[in-house]
Amino acid sequence: MRFHVIIAAVFWCGFVDSRKIRGISSSYKRFYRERKSFLCVDGSKIIPFEQVNDDYCDCEDGSDEPGTSACPRGRFYCTNLGFRPHYIPSSRVNDGICDCCDASDEYNSHAHCQNTCWNLGQRERAYVEGQMRTLDEGLQLKQQLIEEGVLLWREKQAQLRELQQVAEDLQIKLEEHRRKKHEADRLKEQTLKALEAGDSGLFRRENSTVSGTFKLLDSNKDGSITVDEVQAKVALVHDEERVLSEDEAVALLGGGHQMDVTTFQHTLWDVLTKADSVKIRDAPGVGEDPHLKAADRAAEWEATNLKKVEEAYETVNMEISDLRKKLTIDYGPDWEFLFLNSQCYKLKVYEYTYTLCPFNQVTQKSTAGTEVSLGTGGRPLGRPSRLKVMCEGSLVNYRRETRACHFLRLAMSAGPDTSEGLLVTLTCGTETALRSVKEPSKCQYIMDFQTPVACQPVLKQRGVHSEL
Repeated sequence: MRFHVIIAAVFWCGFVDSRKIRGISSSYKRFYRERKSFLCVDGSKIIPFEQVNDDYCDCEDGSDEPGTSACPRGRFYCTNLGFRPHYIPSSRVNDGICDCCDASDEYNSHAHCQNTCWNLGQRERAYVEGQMRTLDEGLQLKQQLIEEGVLLWREKQAQLRELQQVAEDLQIKLEEHRRKKHEADRLKEQTLKALEAGDSGLFRRENSTVSGTFKLLDSNKDGSITVDEVQAKVALVHDEERVLSEDEAVALLGGGHQMDVTTFQHTLWDVLTKADSVKIRDAPGVGEDPHLKAADRAAEWEATNLKKVEEAYETVNMEISDLRKKLTIDYGPDWEFLFLNSQCYKLKVYEYTYTLCPFNQVTQKSTAGTEVSLGTGGRPLGRPSRLKVMCEGSLVNYRRETRACHFLRLAMSAGPDTSEGLLVTLTCGTETALRSVKEPSKCQYIMDFQTPVACQPVLKQRGVHSEL
């Protein structure tokens, strides 16, 4: 009977409550429930259990000394009830410095550590609650931006269809005006050739032209042309400066000293329209003939109309091209980033003002007025496997002076090597703004861009699990 009692006593004494082992987490407690021996966690060695936390390192992985500083590779687990638990190197155990907020790492030192876990936990919980409120509000704003983005996307598509219809109508008008201009130019050319060839029959048939020329020569408007009027108004073609003699003027008047409009039409008019010997001094020449003037005005009118239609057609095509370009950009799966198009955001940091224009460019301007381009965006590249995603949002890249990365291509592409260029991190927030710009090294810039569309529901779940 005594023998069995002794055995039972030895059996109970060999069992060690894992809750009394310092420096282990709840997930590792199962390794510290041995009765007579302890198996190193890496399975490399078995030692007597009384050598656990005896301030001598027996296991290569340091698992036998979780609560002391004996093992160089050991880790001490801070339970930190009320705050976040974490590991510290075992070399910091009992070193006189409080590393765990619950003071569990200084159980055998002269340090006077206070348990600050509850206060730290309260502050962190307040911070997380604030983050959750921001996230909730950000997600609501994001949903609004998604709805607005969908409507704006449809509007742009409808606008594109309207512009394409306008372009088709202008194309028809353009062809019509080109035809009219061609006809006007042809008529002008025919009129000019007729004048240059001396074809005066056309003008003799036009009584108003005869009358107009007669009135031009009849200075005193008495209904007849005299020798003095001929000398004043008519000159030799090859010697315009010389004034006609009286005999030359009389000859042109048919041997008389005056001539009425009827005689003029059948004599001097024919001589003037041929324009091979005499012409009217300082009067419109062939190039300013009334018929030619009319043809020239018609040609100019058609040319002006054609130019207007061409300009309108070119403007519409430019608008179509610009709209198509905007519609090819990836604005996210729900068009949530569409509202950023044509927007720019500025931030002044010391003597520099940074301007970030999504889908366009990023610039840096000094107080002296010098502006430098830090990058341009708009062309997607990279593969999804190369994407670097931050816990708050996405990481996007601009290569200096190259269209190397599609800005804000959320979870779809990544930039190339960032040895020189700009990194833009997207963070969840209730406002859209450029929050910070840093230059950790020369020619390298890191921007924090806050916007509701960077808010993700998954962040809310991660925050609850990782922070509390």
